[in-house]
Amino acid sequence: MTRNPDLDLTIDRVIRAPRDRVWSAWTTPKSFEQWWVPRPALCRVARMDLKPGGAMVTRISENGGDFAPHFDGCYLALDEGSRLVLTNSLVAGWRPAETPFITAIITLADHPEGTAYQAYVMHKTPADRAMHEELGFYDGWGTVAGQLAELVEREAH
Repeated sequence: MTRNPDLDLTIDRVIRAPRDRVWSAWTTPKSFEQWWVPRPALCRVARMDLKPGGAMVTRISENGGDFAPHFDGCYLALDEGSRLVLTNSLVAGWRPAETPFITAIITLADHPEGTAYQAYVMHKTPADRAMHEELGFYDGWGTVAGQLAELVEREAH
């Protein structure tokens, strides 16, 4: 994979918990719902079919309102405990999405302090990348990575 700074955004951090806990938080709906959207918004997993081509569909409730569409995509790859690739360019069953936007590669690796975590997000155009950054990529993805860390670090102690 060739990284392209004109198209890609990345969040890196160390999570002070074992890799299997971080993986489980990504692959267990009840855990995933606890951190996937920045608080105080709420997340609901509508579908999580953990296989290539399987659906990954979430809903969001902001300010206590009704749940609305949030992410509708599919998994491209799952390497147990180490890598998860998802996109909203395709939906379940590899069907083309109406409005493709990102492909994300989540990698987990052992680290002396726990887990090296990376969310690498690719965009189709520099304009999409710039828009995602301006919409708050670092705040949003950074916040949810922090919420993920908080959840699994609490469970680890």
